[in-house]
Amino acid sequence: MRTTTGWRAAGPTALRRTSLDRRDLRPDDIAVRVDHCGVCHTDLHALNAHDQHAKAPLVPGHEFTGVVTGTGPEVTAFSVGDRVAVGNIVDSCGVCAMCAAGQENFCHSFPTLTYGGTDRQDGSTTLGGFSREYVVRDTFAYPIPSGLDPAAAAPLMCAGITVWEPLRSLGVGPGSRVAVAGLGGLGHLAVKMAVALGATTTVISRNRDKHDDARKLGAHDLIASTDPRHMATARDAFDVVIDTISAPHDLAPYLRLVAMDGTLSLLGYLGPVTVEAMDLLIGRKKLSSAGSGGRLATAEMLRFCADHGIAADIEVLPSSQVDTALDRLRRNDVRYRFVLDMSDLD
Repeated sequence: MRTTTGWRAAGPTALRRTSLDRRDLRPDDIAVRVDHCGVCHTDLHALNAHDQHAKAPLVPGHEFTGVVTGTGPEVTAFSVGDRVAVGNIVDSCGVCAMCAAGQENFCHSFPTLTYGGTDRQDGSTTLGGFSREYVVRDTFAYPIPSGLDPAAAAPLMCAGITVWEPLRSLGVGPGSRVAVAGLGGLGHLAVKMAVALGATTTVISRNRDKHDDARKLGAHDLIASTDPRHMATARDAFDVVIDTISAPHDLAPYLRLVAMDGTLSLLGYLGPVTVEAMDLLIGRKKLSSAGSGGRLATAEMLRFCADHGIAADIEVLPSSQVDTALDRLRRNDVRYRFVLDMSDLD
């Protein structure tokens, strides 16, 4: 076993620094020195749900970047010293129809998650990127293209691929009309990507106070969702509405914004929803969702972001301030993503 240092859950609102075990390198493994790890709402949910009496520890973190420090004997794609990124999936069955289609995120036997997952070989629980080292199968690590800042690239591995997947699958490009509901960790990247794809892009927010932010991100307009008249003027106006709102909410107002044969894609809230069939019927509208992405799409997303100068807007904190980051994230006190600098774990 290899030993490293990381942050383990010590309750729903706190983590403590501790020693962690990593597996010895398998033939197709690489060891990664984790330099930067994003902080995600998923981490909050995992901490709240974690049983403190569970046998396996909880170490959050599933969007990180770092440097290769070791390789297994069968690894040819990476060498020691390479910069790499790792997202929220670290393995899959590799043989089901979804894996064959390059959609490992939909693996029929469920993908192995970066933390809280079950290793497919030894059955151990995976421990996440809130640590100084991670051992990962080489095919689930990605070279960081030149031009991408490693800290700002870390959230691309979760928030970035989550919005990239529907934008690409729904064919967003020049001439598309896109609205992004919610301007947070997911939403700000959806705006940047939609604009770079050539779409006329609008932000939907509860208040107009994010108008300047929306403009700086490249959006062409902002609609206040709390203003019925403003919402009414945008009826049937968008080919794609990317809904990144994380709390339960009524979908009807957003479906009314979708144009004929358009799509409302739910990314933020993934719990039960209620939809009136008539809101879909009138205009042949579609309701969809997406989550993460496969290996091909993730690599494509990173190249696209490098080519177009897209990265997350981040606030970097030393990993010793992880509790502060989580507390502020609970209060939505960040624009738009926290990233932990893991070097203080040395």
